[in-house]
Amino acid sequence: MNVDQEVEGLGARLREHRSASRLTLEAAAGRVGLSPAYLSRLETGLRQPSLPVLLGLARAYGTTVSDLLGEQPGEPEPVIRGGAIEPDRAGGWGYRRAGAPGRALQALHVQVPPGLQDAVVRVHPGEEWLYVTRGRLRLTLGEQTHLLDPGDSAHFDSLTPHCIAAESPDGVELLFLHTLLQSPGSNLCLGNPH
Repeated sequence: MNVDQEVEGLGARLREHRSASRLTLEAAAGRVGLSPAYLSRLETGLRQPSLPVLLGLARAYGTTVSDLLGEQPGEPEPVIRGGAIEPDRAGGWGYRRAGAPGRALQALHVQVPPGLQDAVVRVHPGEEWLYVTRGRLRLTLGEQTHLLDPGDSAHFDSLTPHCIAAESPDGVELLFLHTLLQSPGSNLCLGNPH
């Protein structure tokens, strides 16, 4: 595919994104440091933007350069290969993606060290499912606390305040699935994570 085919329709997409962002030609051009006349030439297809200009416009319109170029994302890879679980810098939990990114259902392989993040109570839209593979897990759902051993699982509405902690001295390992429902309260955490 040559460059002309890759940017076919770019001007119209630039205009559509600007309109959807409710920006005038002058306001959009000002955000990116362009003249309104230059942005107009881009939108009518008389000029081709450089990559830095495309990046600036994508940021101004809240989208990606790929979207502005009209690229269609491919299907995510259905097979995720195993690998080491690396500890996260915040709190010491270890995570390894066990599912494809960008899907509504996210899958993780998680290691929870003992005694960390006991005070974090999470509340967010969606559902969660977990399956204990090693150790003992303390799962608090609302006012109830449950102890789960290897082979035990739990499935719950994540609007129920919940807290996950390792009960065993060596920590706990689990498979974890959750839906990614976006809403203003989707990242709400109660309590002190430290």
